[in-house]
Amino acid sequence: MVRLEHDPVLVAESIHALNILPGGRYVDCTVGGGGHARAILDASSPGGQLLGIDADPKAIEIARKSLAPYGRSVLLVNENFRRLEEVASRCNFRPVHGVLFDLGMSSLQLSEVGRGFSFQHDAPLDMRFSPEQEVTAAQIVNELPENALAELIWTYGEEPRSRRIARQIVAHRPLHSTLELASVIAGAVNGESGRRIHPATRTFQALRMAVNKEIENLKEALEQAVHILGVGGRLVVISFHSLEDRLVKDFFSRESRRCVCPPEVPVCTCKHVPRLKTVIKGVIRPSAEEVRRNPRSRSAKMRVAERINEAEERR
Repeated sequence: MVRLEHDPVLVAESIHALNILPGGRYVDCTVGGGGHARAILDASSPGGQLLGIDADPKAIEIARKSLAPYGRSVLLVNENFRRLEEVASRCNFRPVHGVLFDLGMSSLQLSEVGRGFSFQHDAPLDMRFSPEQEVTAAQIVNELPENALAELIWTYGEEPRSRRIARQIVAHRPLHSTLELASVIAGAVNGESGRRIHPATRTFQALRMAVNKEIENLKEALEQAVHILGVGGRLVVISFHSLEDRLVKDFFSRESRRCVCPPEVPVCTCKHVPRLKTVIKGVIRPSAEEVRRNPRSRSAKMRVAERINEAEERR
């Protein structure tokens, strides 16, 4: 059973960053339980509209109930945000005044026993956001070569013991459940103290990100978000992982510059035209009070950019 409680992160900051206008049109690319969506709809009243997208059909089901009072102001689509532009065009929902991404995994998914996101309960090694996805965590754990598995755990989980963990996983194959895997990981780092988190946390994160191609999909979606934004529209991204934040930072930086030629090129030949301007330098983080109330928010980082007029930049 999925719990309907979910405390969204940086809600007030999101509304401010999106520069919500009455009657505006907004896209929540990770609608989840609808927390950010409700705040956007309230702030854009009267006349505001929201397109909510989520790869997880369970999340869409929950959001449909949660957002039912807003009636026709809400359109929900069960789709991965890597198809953002296609969905917006199909729904005749472009240009828009703002696009929001709240990345990572929600507490709704963590709380659902049986999907394999958490090692708090025994479950199959699945970790897919959508049942239509082909690759499961079990396939990665049991089929990937040791070196590739270690690299995956290091890259997506930033786990310093990735090689030791991968070696033990391979030695104990096949693994079928979350508790089996968590036990093997704990055994791989046995005797080490001082860890503030469970020894399996980073590996589970890495597997989830790999299963759902989270970094690859974000790269595609950021580009598409720029395409559907109207001039002055805001792009707001909340991330929880250094890889995601670095990707967003680099994308905003590139799309804010007039030249993206390599440093060794003496004369600009790229003819790059800026499409964004950074609204706030650096990142926005949750307050101490929010972290106390919602520990999940402690690693959240928000970045904000605004769509600019390309024609003006060319002059």
